Amino acid sequence: MCLQMSWSQAVPISLDKTKVNQPEDKASEPPPSVDTGLHYDRYLREVIDFLEKDQHFREKLHNTDMEDIKMGKLAKELDFVSHHVRTQLDELKRQEVSRLRTLIKAKQDIEGGNDMAVDHQALLKQFEYLNHMNPHTFEVEDLDRLIKSATNDLENYDKERHEEFKKYEMTKDHERREHLKTLDDEGRKKEEEHYEEMKKKHADHPKVNHPGSQNQFKEVWEEADGLDPEDFDPKTFFKLHDSNGDGFFDEQELEALFTKELEKIYDPTNEEDDMVEMEEERLRMREHVMNEVDTNKDRLVSLEEFLIATKKKEFLEPDSWETLEQNQAYTDEEMREFEEHLAQQEEDLNQKASDLQKQRDELERQQEQLNSQKVELQQVQNVKNELYSKLLSLSVEGNGQHYLP
Repeated sequence: MCLQMSWSQAVPISLDKTKVNQPEDKASEPPPSVDTGLHYDRYLREVIDFLEKDQHFREKLHNTDMEDIKMGKLAKELDFVSHHVRTQLDELKRQEVSRLRTLIKAKQDIEGGNDMAVDHQALLKQFEYLNHMNPHTFEVEDLDRLIKSATNDLENYDKERHEEFKKYEMTKDHERREHLKTLDDEGRKKEEEHYEEMKKKHADHPKVNHPGSQNQFKEVWEEADGLDPEDFDPKTFFKLHDSNGDGFFDEQELEALFTKELEKIYDPTNEEDDMVEMEEERLRMREHVMNEVDTNKDRLVSLEEFLIATKKKEFLEPDSWETLEQNQAYTDEEMREFEEHLAQQEEDLNQKASDLQKQRDELERQQEQLNSQKVELQQVQNVKNELYSKLLSLSVEGNGQHYLP
């Protein structure tokens, strides 16, 4: 289930590499917490951690399927949670609302709204994962909102990562081409030759096994686990790499299985290998396996789903796997739109710079005018002072003559 999945994380396996033994079932332990990438990750994890301390809710969580969770049936079980846990959840919510209000106020201050009254209630509406109308107690609606928001956000998380990678690739290519424009013919030719050489070196790597195939898992079994490929057993393999022993492959545990394949393509010491691209390749591999094996779409691979997949033709006789260098991340049209957007941004920045320069020139002109007026006023004042001094002198002299005998 997605609420459990979010915190499962793969860790290195350590075992006796001289034997192949069926591993003993591991004791049921809560999976370690990892960052989900959501902006409310800490709040989400703390809520679930507290709820899992309640025996009734923990049993319901582990026995409720994904569709029922999405439909809000699990949230209703909050009414049966112990008073102690509910009190802790109330405090968590108050802290989260306080955190959001602090962030909102900080944002207002940065944007220059120091003198404006902050309507926290209106601004809190943008945070759909909690009920802002009741900032003091954690209710069924809060859990329902949290589950639905997390489910939806996690489902869109990969899509956002793909878009970020696409932007990264387009930016890299754009900057390369802009750099070429700054070079003379000879420099440009050398740069282009070096670029093509790096592309060729990167593409020159051993064959990559199809992710999730028998060949790919056997390679992990042999090279990472140190076991005889002839003794490969899917159930044993699953238990070896179910790092937290919860009976599922979560996304992190799956991604860990592709490290050997990625090492064939990427080396952090090589100029031609981009580690950002390596992580995108890892993401593509994990998504592919999930799409093929995760039949109930709960973002987890159960042992049953895994064993069923190992009997399919795709597992035994897979198609070849096309790596990133064979699949450009963006289309020519997307690149054109991206560069048009960059050009528009540059034009807007230049216009703003021009407007600011005009404002500066106008302020300088006004300052010069004020300075000139100040000089004129000072001169007038000096004349007045001089006249006043002369009049005072004449007055003194006149008074002196008046009193002479």
